[in-house]
Amino acid sequence: MTDAGAGVSPHPGASLSAARRERELAGLAAGEVVDLLVIGGGVTGAGVALDAASRGLSVALAEARDLAWGTSRWSSKLVHGGLRYLASGDLRLAMESAQERDVLLRRTAGHLVHPLPILIPLTPEISRRSTALMTAGLHVADLMRRGARTPSSTLPPPRRLTAVETRQHAPTLRETGLRGGLLYWDGQLVDDARLVVTLARTAAAHGARVLTRLRARTLTGTEALVEDTVTGTTFGLRARTVINATGVWAPTLAPEIRLRPSRGTHLVLAADVFGGLRAAVTVPMPGEHNSYVTIVPQADGRVYVGLTDVPAEGVEDVPQPTAAEIEALLRVVSAALDAPLDRADVLGAFAGLRPLLDAPAHPGAPTRSADLSRRHAVRVGPDGVITVVGGKLTTYRRMARDAVDTAVAHGELTAGPCRTARLPLVGAAPRAQLADVPAPRRLVERYGTEAPAVLAAAGDDPDLLTPIAAGTSVTGAELLFALRHEGALDVDDLLDRRTRIGLVAADRAAALPRAIKLTERFLTPAEPTPPRPARPADDRRPTQPR
Repeated sequence: MTDAGAGVSPHPGASLSAARRERELAGLAAGEVVDLLVIGGGVTGAGVALDAASRGLSVALAEARDLAWGTSRWSSKLVHGGLRYLASGDLRLAMESAQERDVLLRRTAGHLVHPLPILIPLTPEISRRSTALMTAGLHVADLMRRGARTPSSTLPPPRRLTAVETRQHAPTLRETGLRGGLLYWDGQLVDDARLVVTLARTAAAHGARVLTRLRARTLTGTEALVEDTVTGTTFGLRARTVINATGVWAPTLAPEIRLRPSRGTHLVLAADVFGGLRAAVTVPMPGEHNSYVTIVPQADGRVYVGLTDVPAEGVEDVPQPTAAEIEALLRVVSAALDAPLDRADVLGAFAGLRPLLDAPAHPGAPTRSADLSRRHAVRVGPDGVITVVGGKLTTYRRMARDAVDTAVAHGELTAGPCRTARLPLVGAAPRAQLADVPAPRRLVERYGTEAPAVLAAAGDDPDLLTPIAAGTSVTGAELLFALRHEGALDVDDLLDRRTRIGLVAADRAAALPRAIKLTERFLTPAEPTPPRPARPADDRRPTQPR
């Protein structure tokens, strides 16, 4: 992949726009047959599209709404090495997680994923026996880090901290009874939705047709009946194989799939509430086995606190955190702090649904969603539709590889081997090279070597280089780049997925007027603003409890 940072233009072929969508959709609607049709534009679907396109297959991806519209944007933004799977005895999944973390950190997405120190404070609620077990688990996880060939210069080994050192990392921790802490390192995404968009753009650079606002109504193993929600027209798309990568919505298109979705809720708080965190903080959930609440600092002056793991009653388009979940998270975190948190500290909250496979009914089967396996599965249905479900964000690449392997075998397609373990995503480069990109660090962490192209989008208009509203660092140039190169078609795409301003209602309201003006100004007649479909009644914003 060529270095996009060499100039001020986006990566060749990676630009997604309204005009490109219209052009590519016309060819498919006219009857063109592709090797693989992917349904779903989350991290798994985008990963499948990239894997297949990079093997030389012709690919189309159809997403009902927008890239990262569903579960993929509601994660903890962690790329973790599988520590919790060690506690449940799933060594294979833990090792797989460590290997995939290494791929993202060092080979394919070093601009989007960086090392994160995580602190476990040893409070009076954590017994010495539990401390010994956690210490042993951290050392086993470090052995897996070595097995994945991740150097200690990237992820240092775990170590024990004194009480003083522990409070230096997290100043608001309760001092009474604090025996010190355990410090280990893992991976953190600058943003999960940005990973999905980057995957989709990288797939497009390899020839994949990435089409949003294209809802699949029915599927067979070689065709999909789809509705273009921009125009309201319905037509068929033809393919040699079809992969259903729609996550918690998979049973809608593949009724034989049985899922038990669970809801994970996060809170959004201001960083100053925690007095200047130098590490993420993990606190065990009282009375629960292998369940934790993690306080994760973000680069934008926010902190995410999460997450819950409770059975979901039905599948909502935009899951809503419950008052009980919000209170539970506040209660667990407050118990570890000098001063308790309250609802007034909560700026926003969001929830996502995990597409967990339902365990077979047999004696001793798990009863809690937290106990269900996070492994993924690839199933071929009676109609030939290939469905990939389960798994987690960290291992999306393995899920995609297994799904494409199945499609190649089932459809008797001619394809090369999987390349994605060493295929840099758009904007990726070695860390030393990223450090020399002539752009602000905040932009380099989001766009990598394309950061100069984001700045260049402002042209001669200095106003585009200023924040679009108080309380955010996002500039007009970033919104313009999203409209021209990242497939954003309206202000919701801009505020809720290409940026995450929408996680806090007050910030969204402040940014909305300028986002509207920029959308109207820069979606030119050559790239017209598509008519915006009516929002369904259940398409609600994430809960803003404040």
